[in-house]
Amino acid sequence: MNRPWEADPATTFKRRLGKSPQELGHTTDNADCPDIWELENGDIAVIGRDLTVPLGAKLPSGVSVAADERIVVIPRSMLIAAKPDIPNS
Repeated sequence: MNRPWEADPATTFKRRLGKSPQELGHTTDNADCPDIWELENGDIAVIGRDLTVPLGAKLPSGVSVAADERIVVIPRSMLIAAKPDIPNS
């Protein structure tokens, strides 16, 4: 099956969007999740908690998760903090 968009495993991380998890108080002093990054190819990587199993059963009609996809959850405040770094187009 040929999809209109495929994730590029060869790309690399370019810059963090928003504030670090430490700055937002969502983690300990370790550099662990959650986080939002722009990749060199312009795509976005989200590091968060995998809630595919519990939320997958609650998906709205017409929404699905492919076998190679996951539902990843991050704190609302993290996305709000990233808003100024996200271009409008």
